[in-house]
Amino acid sequence: SGMFVAYAVYRQWHPETFAAASQTLDPVFGTVNTLVLLTSSLTVALSIHYIQHDEVKKCVYNLLATVGLAAVFMGIKYVEYMSKFEHGVFPGGFFDPHGAHYEFLAQVPYASQFFSIYFVMTGIHGLHVLIGMGVIAWVAYYAWRGAFSSEYYTHIELAGLYWPLVDIVWIFLFPMLYLI
Repeated sequence: SGMFVAYAVYRQWHPETFAAASQTLDPVFGTVNTLVLLTSSLTVALSIHYIQHDEVKKCVYNLLATVGLAAVFMGIKYVEYMSKFEHGVFPGGFFDPHGAHYEFLAQVPYASQFFSIYFVMTGIHGLHVLIGMGVIAWVAYYAWRGAFSSEYYTHIELAGLYWPLVDIVWIFLFPMLYLI
């Protein structure tokens, strides 16, 4: 929540900076990532449905689909980050606005603050995606081994509660960083 407050404060203080710097973000990547995460919430919800009906194989497939979709999300973030790094857009003191086609950022005061907030917020979110991938993969492994059934599936349900929270955070990040 502290980063959301920092974003709001800096956006209020420097609206022109945030408007200009956010133009370097590709809303297509953000939109695709949003669709990927929303789909992954569906697959994790389906996994709970299937385990409630003792359809373990379908449960496991949906858990693995969730992990796969999370990997797609992280792959797209990786491509985005590499694009920024190639153009000298790093967080904080490493910011170099004289990179490739981002030359206009040299004229934008406080652009490094926007990118610091961008990298910290999306980086923390990415860390939570990775944690979720690990937990869901662990749950899928144990589901495959027969540890869960319609009588006992608490671990799957807890993973299923965590994952949409990761999506909700992204649903706030996407418009804040990419659209407004």
